[in-house]
Amino acid sequence: MERNLKNVLVISFGFLLLFTAYGGLQSLQSSLHSEEGLGVASLSVIYAALILSSMFLPPILIKKLGCKWTIAGSMCCYIAYSLGNFYASWYTLIPTSIILGLGGAPLWSAKCTYLTIAGNLYAQKAGKIGRDVINQYFGLFFLIFQSSGVWGNLISSLIFGQTTTTVAEVSEEDLMCCGAYDCMTNATTNTTASSGPSKTLIYILLGVYTGSGVIAVLLIALFLDQIKANQAESETEKMQTQSFWSTFLATFQHLKDKRQCLLIPLTMYSGFEQAFLAGDYTKSYVTCALGIHFVGYVMISFSAANSFCSLLFGKISQFTGRKALFALAAVTNLACLIALLLWKPHPNQLAVFFIFPALWGIADAIWQTQTNALYGVLFEKHKEAAFANYRLWESLGFVIAFGYSTFLHVYVKLYIVMAVLVVAIVMYGALEYLEAKDLPGTPTTVKEEITGSVVQQTRL
Repeated sequence: MERNLKNVLVISFGFLLLFTAYGGLQSLQSSLHSEEGLGVASLSVIYAALILSSMFLPPILIKKLGCKWTIAGSMCCYIAYSLGNFYASWYTLIPTSIILGLGGAPLWSAKCTYLTIAGNLYAQKAGKIGRDVINQYFGLFFLIFQSSGVWGNLISSLIFGQTTTTVAEVSEEDLMCCGAYDCMTNATTNTTASSGPSKTLIYILLGVYTGSGVIAVLLIALFLDQIKANQAESETEKMQTQSFWSTFLATFQHLKDKRQCLLIPLTMYSGFEQAFLAGDYTKSYVTCALGIHFVGYVMISFSAANSFCSLLFGKISQFTGRKALFALAAVTNLACLIALLLWKPHPNQLAVFFIFPALWGIADAIWQTQTNALYGVLFEKHKEAAFANYRLWESLGFVIAFGYSTFLHVYVKLYIVMAVLVVAIVMYGALEYLEAKDLPGTPTTVKEEITGSVVQQTRL
């Protein structure tokens, strides 16, 4: 147990360090590199490359390198993106965005595969249910990982806070263009009148972020144990190699499983809801009504709630079951979306600006922990292809949401997110019905976990 816990903590803190840097950079791209939309373009390229990466890279790298070195190598791709920000141009930021995107899917697939295997190995030895251990591992991971949003925003705020900014009053006319029925103008620029941070401060911030990424790689390389999941394989199976195209098609072949098809809307919704909060809520509500200097504090509210609830829901899922948690997340998100349609943001309602992201963080904690765990439990015989599908469809949600972001009013985007949520929950309900029908009288997927735990040890 102590060794397994150590490995979970090593992965968790490695991701914390890495995404403290990347999360901070991501939220600053549109401000730091606004010329010709370079910053936003780099984010679009990242998720597009992540989709391509999801199609074929995870099974190849995990099979060749194992989970540990796939994680370490993929983290280096994120460091390259930090370095590209030092001298940002179309010739530096776009290529490093492609590199980051290509490394993203193997990173997350290897992490999910590692935690799933570790959870089942411990459950088998301790006589526990694999699903419950996996939920706890993912809960602990996301508790630590989601706090990266707190530290990333705090670091940038502390460093850039050394530059004094003059905040202009927001007129009532400008406030009319905030919220769901925005005016599709640059009204948000009227809320602040400031000079950007100096080059020195930018380089200091980028240096801190790059150093954080380097420490993350060293932490994984030095302290993470390589999982010996292929010990039971015969020498023939161990040395067997797949052709490129068969590996490339593995992600799509996995779609033959109707359970994967039913999970597509739920997985895509994860991208839609995160993109809306990060892109539209911060701009059309927070920046428009309060000013850009409040964005970091608001996102800290989201990250803190997300981090705490990730551990909480990972613990209580064994008592409540995943269906109750998914229902709670759906109701919470739907209530927030309806309220955002009706609410007209005003500086006098300061607390409300923090309540929405806190509630959003509660719901997102469920989407992240339970969806990841659900993939690990349902598809343990095909983990690599399953988690590659997870990153593929979530990334497509991001790409679509960011793609239409600049062309649609906020209220239209709210309706789109609501529609995706409804479809996702309906399809998820159908999945649970099929699972209950296939295993009458047995808790969903428990039989599959028990019989598949030995098989899972041989996958890598």
